[in-house]
Amino acid sequence: MTMEEIELVTIANYLRPESLSEAYELNQKKANRVLGGMMWLRLCSPRIQNAIDLSGLDLDYIKETEEAFEIGAMCSLRSLETHPGLETYFRGAIKESVRHIVGVQFRNQATVGGSIYGRFGFSDVLTCLLALDTEVVLVHAGKMTLAEFADRKRDRDILEKIIIKKDGRRVVYLSQRATKTDFPVAACAVSKKEDTWYVSVGARPAKAELAVIHGEPAETLGEKAVADMKFGSNMRGSAEYREAIAKVLVRRAANAVLEES
Repeated sequence: MTMEEIELVTIANYLRPESLSEAYELNQKKANRVLGGMMWLRLCSPRIQNAIDLSGLDLDYIKETEEAFEIGAMCSLRSLETHPGLETYFRGAIKESVRHIVGVQFRNQATVGGSIYGRFGFSDVLTCLLALDTEVVLVHAGKMTLAEFADRKRDRDILEKIIIKKDGRRVVYLSQRATKTDFPVAACAVSKKEDTWYVSVGARPAKAELAVIHGEPAETLGEKAVADMKFGSNMRGSAEYREAIAKVLVRRAANAVLEES
């Protein structure tokens, strides 16, 4: 991000709802914004009429059951990074997807909800979780898969939590960055369940996209996965460079998945 892109956030009124339904009603006005961790907010809304703070709604949690991990929208990226259950079950893949995001202080404030709901092209978290059996729970629209949510148009709903199923698939996350804590130039997450590959490619620079592929060998998975994806250019890389890097990352991740299996 350049200095020209950074703007101060101006807030007229601060609101702290007592329930998710109240937060949803408040968020229906265009001038209002949900705060989250406020780390990416300046990219969207430098001037906010009413800021809606969800920190009093007990959404900062990670709950592990035999079937899934439930993660509240206000859970920090640092909690996602350091949770022993997530690290053990997914063999460090989720930790790998967040450890390059700016720094520990930043990750202590940035939230899972903001990273998912924003659907930013550079989102490592969205890229990683798309390759898993992940669902989101919205206050108004209810439960849906993360892939369905990522394809939806932006609206005024509020994300309550995400659910990552324990379905046995192995996942590997890889990214390419110009510098260690910069946004990714290209990113991918690859998982496999039985004969099916789930390949998520982010930082295209558009938001992450999921490809579901059956019966493809690891060596050609990169070519197959990105064949129908569109890549673009920006200050961090050209479309051609991104596509070439994505193919390599997918192949490496697929081979790593096979080694883990």
